Amino acid sequence: MRPQTSFIFDLDGTLTDSVYQNVSAWKEALDSENIPLAMWRIHRKIGMSGGLMLKTLSRETGLNISADQAQRLSEKHALAYQALQSQIIPLPGAVELLTTLASEQMQWCIATSGGMDTAKINLKALGLDAKDINLITRDDVKYGKPDPDLFLAAAHTMGVPIEGCLVIGDAIWDMLAARRCKATGIGLLSGGYDTGELERAGALRVYDDPLSLLHHLDEVATRP
Repeated sequence: MRPQTSFIFDLDGTLTDSVYQNVSAWKEALDSENIPLAMWRIHRKIGMSGGLMLKTLSRETGLNISADQAQRLSEKHALAYQALQSQIIPLPGAVELLTTLASEQMQWCIATSGGMDTAKINLKALGLDAKDINLITRDDVKYGKPDPDLFLAAAHTMGVPIEGCLVIGDAIWDMLAARRCKATGIGLLSGGYDTGELERAGALRVYDDPLSLLHHLDEVATRP
């Protein structure tokens, strides 16, 4: 029997239409601490873990964000994101894609840079319960993307070699992390990055959204 393909999904911008709510929540948190950052700068870092994002923004802007302030920002972001949860919905084809993979006995796991608090909001939109699925959050690993820890943990959870996994993500950070652990990156345009950016970061294929990936599943997946 041929080895089947296993799928590792990012969450925000990959399965749920939530990237811009994420940006807005970070903007609200940063504004509350009198840290002036344009929303486009925040958007370019979505997909990293919150702590790494703040560290990177500090380096790029010359701002000094202390550890205590970073903790406050993360807590304020979580509260602001929660307030926007009614706006968060599944991306086209997301639920159908996961259902199809399950029906065809292909394993999948969600690996998100967010903590469990924000993950639960997205899972609720998808009609999923964290107890019933394979799920890795930022709380489970030492380093967030673009380090590959999340994806390595996801492969371990499924009991499969990382080299046989497809990492589905909407950001360059997903593709870079996939390349670093020798998984195959598949990019989606639903997070705001363009095809060229995703391909340069390592994406083998790029599709519009989960529905487009579902329609082209035979191009990337080896069925059992």
